[in-house]
Amino acid sequence: MPIQPAVDHPPAPARAGRLSTLDRWLPAWIGLAMVAGLALGRFVPALADLLAHLEVGGVSVPIGLGLLVMMYPVLAKVRYDRVSAVTGDKRLLVSSLALNWLVGPALMFTLAWVFLPDLPEYRTGLIIVGLARCIAMVVIWNDLACGDREAAAVLVAVNSVFQVVAFSLLGWFYLTVLPGWLGLDTQGLDVSVGQIAVNVLVFLGVPLAAGFASRRIGERSRGRDWYEARFVPRVAPWALYGLLFTIVLLFALQGDAVTRNPLDVARIALPLLAYFAVMWGVGIASGKALGLGYARSTTLAFTAAGNNFELAIAVAIGTFGATSGQALAGVVGPLIEVPVLVGLVYVSLWVARRWFATDPYAESVTPRTAP
Repeated sequence: MPIQPAVDHPPAPARAGRLSTLDRWLPAWIGLAMVAGLALGRFVPALADLLAHLEVGGVSVPIGLGLLVMMYPVLAKVRYDRVSAVTGDKRLLVSSLALNWLVGPALMFTLAWVFLPDLPEYRTGLIIVGLARCIAMVVIWNDLACGDREAAAVLVAVNSVFQVVAFSLLGWFYLTVLPGWLGLDTQGLDVSVGQIAVNVLVFLGVPLAAGFASRRIGERSRGRDWYEARFVPRVAPWALYGLLFTIVLLFALQGDAVTRNPLDVARIALPLLAYFAVMWGVGIASGKALGLGYARSTTLAFTAAGNNFELAIAVAIGTFGATSGQALAGVVGPLIEVPVLVGLVYVSLWVARRWFATDPYAESVTPRTAP
């Protein structure tokens, strides 16, 4: 069954016949994008060199542009007048913070030491991935799974602000303090709060401001009906174009390293697979137990499972170097996250019907109110 992104208008049955080919076969296009990126990185090494040179703060500028294009359409769809209903849901906010800043880093620390006790560079890289919480692609997965779009925007914003304060402190704790208490190897992490704040500002602040401005200006000048029926459908496909463009560039940037070190990549992939599956499972189960309903439960699950790989890669490169094992582990993160979370979108849609006894597409077109 192809994935169908959630929209607010028109109702699901009327929309089914107008799905684009890109929407219907997204997993296939993502697979082709990954293969194309690996092939480009392996057989056109000059492209990877060019991307490596076009960097600011350890992040490739073309990749950054792809991420901004990817995030803007989803944030332009958000009904910002509904955000207050999300911010008043303390169960959702508290559970999201607990999953992202207590459960997530502790789980990744444990998995990294269990699976990679003899590979300290990769282990450190994975721990950094676990500390970099959701920002970018999570809004895509949430939208495809018919999650609560307003809740996703709020949770990403709250966790991003928390990240500015918590990332360096938790990095020091999990890489220096806790290993010392347990008699394990220690590796420090020197990351400035300013570096993290800039990352959050660029990859969340810019598209969020653009999305808010689009809705505010569009609704004031042409009305909500025009904005929802005409403007949103025109910009919506660009989220997937940006996603596919970003995937191609990510795989091209490390295509040579991935294809030359398949066993290392496989060892890094195992704890990542376990991490994404466990975090998503804990998130959806927590939402169900708290009575949040399908839309907010799946949003909680994806914001818990997703990671800010832009920050993780930038920190690994800036601290340990572009050719370090820590940087490779950071890059493998999104290479595993993309196909796994696409698969979890399908699982979410199945869970909606089997566990929550609801039609996710019908729920996605029903006005959401505070619980």
